[in-house]
Amino acid sequence: MSRSPLVSVIIIFLNEELFLREAVDSVLSQTFDDWELLLVDDGSIDASADIARGYAERSPCKVRYLFHEGRGNRGMSASRNLGIRNARGKYISYLDGDDVWLDKKLEEQVAILESNYKAAMVYGPLQRWFSWNGNPSDLRREDLFGAGRKGVHPHRDTLVKPPTLVRLFLLDEYFIPGGILIRRDAIDSVGMYDEAFRGMYEDTVMMTKICLEFPVFVSGKVWYKYRMHPEACTFVTWKNGESDAAFRIYLNWVEKYLTEKGIGDTRVWGALQKAEWRCRHANWYRLRDLKYLKWWAKKLLKSMARQSLPESSRRWLKVQLDRCRN
Repeated sequence: MSRSPLVSVIIIFLNEELFLREAVDSVLSQTFDDWELLLVDDGSIDASADIARGYAERSPCKVRYLFHEGRGNRGMSASRNLGIRNARGKYISYLDGDDVWLDKKLEEQVAILESNYKAAMVYGPLQRWFSWNGNPSDLRREDLFGAGRKGVHPHRDTLVKPPTLVRLFLLDEYFIPGGILIRRDAIDSVGMYDEAFRGMYEDTVMMTKICLEFPVFVSGKVWYKYRMHPEACTFVTWKNGESDAAFRIYLNWVEKYLTEKGIGDTRVWGALQKAEWRCRHANWYRLRDLKYLKWWAKKLLKSMARQSLPESSRRWLKVQLDRCRN
């Protein structure tokens, strides 16, 4: 009887003491057991380093704790690269320290890649997870990321040849892959993560290189719960008004990469031009987004209430709004 292929699971984390145990436990509870777990500390100063060391000490044959020289903070790309350099598996998968997997994630994804030898990678949509805090009203806010804004991928449950996926997620960031399982030799072929990217689009750069080079299997199944909370990297970047600049840097990288690789596919270049236009006119583009308009109107009403209503009235209004949501 042949042994199952080894999967190297890489969890990178920075000050994730609140959520790290839940992330690791979601790996431990996988129905597929041939995995190794590499916990990569990106310079944490809270208790998360102790949590990671504890898992490694209890299961030294399955779990390893890694950190950068001098226990420094090197960023997400450098942390993923540290995990890759120490990985022994045929396949590699990633989980952020504040997210969780569903228990059949590895079993079902390994089966897909083992039966689709041409596929370099498999992924399904992420569940944007607002209800982790136990608030039932947040269930209505949850949607799927990785399947487009309508939540249904046009190439679901099939092998997609390059460069189709790159064109899609240039046109709509909701198509960007997540929750992946990838062949180690595919990473070796396209090169490691670009350490110039720290925080935003570091994983998108790798996905772009893979999806330009290899066929990828797109599943319609959800295996990954992406925790939405105010300390998440993407939220902080957006809140600080830095998301448009980060997207512009990514688009500049795409243009340079396509040129260097001699990729002349007109569909990809056309999608890039549309993405650049969207980036230059970001505010106008957002006005077409109903969710953004609702957020903007809510923010405006809150600001007006703070300036014009007494504290007692604001508290009463908040109670009424909470009742409506529930």
